[in-house]
Amino acid sequence: MILAVVALLLCVFLGAFALIPSGNTKNVKSNAKAEKTAKIYTKAEVALHNKRTDCWVIIKNKVYDLTPYVEVHPGGDAILAHAGDDSTIGFYGPQHASLVYDMVHEFYIGDLEPGAAVTK
Repeated sequence: MILAVVALLLCVFLGAFALIPSGNTKNVKSNAKAEKTAKIYTKAEVALHNKRTDCWVIIKNKVYDLTPYVEVHPGGDAILAHAGDDSTIGFYGPQHASLVYDMVHEFYIGDLEPGAAVTK
C-alpha cells in the first residue's frame, strides 16, 4: 500500500515537471547553427549520437541535437530512450506541454536523408 502511494506521488511530481515550464530552458544553448542551413543526415549518422553527452534524435524526419538539453530535461533520462533514433512518437506524447513544440526548433541541425525517412 505504501509503495503504491509513493509511486502515485512520484508520478504526480514528475508529471508536474513535464507540464510546468522550467526557467532553465531559456539558459540552454543549442548546438544548432544560427542560419539553420538544412544539412542532410543518414539514419546511420544519427545513430552514432546515442548517449547523454552526444544526443541526437529524429522527429518527423528532421534531426535535432538535444545534447545541451539532456541535463535539464524535466523527464530525466526518458529523453535518452530514443537517442540516435526516431523519437517522433515519444515527442508527441501526452507528457509534453505545448512549450516543447516551440522550443525544439532551437536544436534543429538538419533533415533526414529522403530515402531513410522513418516517419511521415
